[in-house]
Amino acid sequence: MTDQGVVIAVDLGASSGRVIAAELKSDRIQLTDVHRFENSPVNIGNRLHWSLHGLWQQIEHGLTLAAKQYGDRIASIGVDTWGVDYVLLDRNLDLVGPGFCYRDPRSTGMMKRVFDSISQADIFEQTGVQFMEINTLYQLYSMRAENSPLLDVAEHFLMIPDFINWLLTGQMVNEYTNASTTQLLHATNGQWSTKILDALNIPKKIFKTPVQPGTQLGALRPNVRSRTGLNEKVQVIAPATHDTGSAVIAVPAEGFASAKPNWCYISSGTWSLMGVELAEPILSDACRQLNYTNEGGANGSVRLLKNIAGLWPFQQCRAAWQRMGTHYEWSKLAAMAARAKPLQSLIDLEHPKFVAPTNMLETILDFLKHTQQAPPEDDGAIARAALESLALRYRVCLGGLEELLGYRLETIHIVGGGVQNALLCQMTADACQRPVIAGPIEATALGNIISQMVSLGRFSSIAEGRRWMRSMSDIVQYEPRYGGEWDKAAERLKSYSEIAQSW
Repeated sequence: MTDQGVVIAVDLGASSGRVIAAELKSDRIQLTDVHRFENSPVNIGNRLHWSLHGLWQQIEHGLTLAAKQYGDRIASIGVDTWGVDYVLLDRNLDLVGPGFCYRDPRSTGMMKRVFDSISQADIFEQTGVQFMEINTLYQLYSMRAENSPLLDVAEHFLMIPDFINWLLTGQMVNEYTNASTTQLLHATNGQWSTKILDALNIPKKIFKTPVQPGTQLGALRPNVRSRTGLNEKVQVIAPATHDTGSAVIAVPAEGFASAKPNWCYISSGTWSLMGVELAEPILSDACRQLNYTNEGGANGSVRLLKNIAGLWPFQQCRAAWQRMGTHYEWSKLAAMAARAKPLQSLIDLEHPKFVAPTNMLETILDFLKHTQQAPPEDDGAIARAALESLALRYRVCLGGLEELLGYRLETIHIVGGGVQNALLCQMTADACQRPVIAGPIEATALGNIISQMVSLGRFSSIAEGRRWMRSMSDIVQYEPRYGGEWDKAAERLKSYSEIAQSW
């Protein structure tokens, strides 16, 4: 195969970021880590902000390293990040306020206040998006509720990857997949919902016409080229800029956006996003009642899914132990969980108190006490409880997907960092009683890369990119076991969730 050059994925998650280089080899996409860095929000007064300046500095550093390593072979750059968060710019193109983190409490209680101006049914009919207080809709409305002047000063609204693309190129766009996470984008016409914006007095002028994944945004700014050493031939391409949108592209399944898929996916990381890839949204009242979401995917496809707490509680338990002076490696913690007795303590990870507790360990112990469960024997038992409870949430979500689709889903694909937790993958197969195909680990970066390669003409389609995914070496299959005990555990957790409504 002739040298087709290198594409660069800038992949920002809610806890870490990375700059990854990719090139086509004879039988695989070869990935090379160029730069990895931490990403964590910063407490400023009573607010929680993203360190946007620090992230940009790290991205430029990673691109500088890439330029030194690959030189003129670099063809393009694509950026993906988490959803819902945004920045505002004024008429001078200066930042208006900070980049708020979705875990900042300013949106607490905003959902109910929004419903005073526009009904829940109307919002869902317009957007098809599930109701979570972290959604951009409620973040923006909190500015009105607090009489903040920021919205009145703002001239431009950019999601986090849109902002980075602007820093790279000077071009301002709102990319479709990330825009769809805002609960402000119309589900069928792909434009911003004027009905919602007008009802909440959010200025329409700040939003851009959404563009599809694969849009070529142009060359790098001259000052970015001079700082990084990248040349004028490098194109910036908007992939599916929502990290889950990119991760789903890399699922090693047959075809793309079929009318009746027989598989579902879990994009597993700090959050877990579990759903199916469809050609059209499901906007039924049943979908609204079950609180599933229709988010944008590549080529105008739809990701019908549910946001689940994911590995966040597991990660925050580890952080709490570290603050107490006990430092567990991830592998050690997983081994401790594997040795603990199965299905002892169960936790409703979707309870609001687990969204951003000061101390995750204390919150878990409070939940167990409130629901009259025996205290865990040791740290391994707590870790196992977090993982088993997550697997049971997957089971509930699978049932909801099948109810909405009207048929059985045969296979679960797990992609992303959570693939590395083999215990969780096996628990998922056991809890859901479905085969689990786990991998690739770097699904988000790979989906980003596939988007770029389709745009560059190196792949004819996403389906071709997925054929390459099926040859990745980190694909592992887990077969279900122990169904009866998980059935009983699911009933127990349901009863605990009902008790915890008064917690």
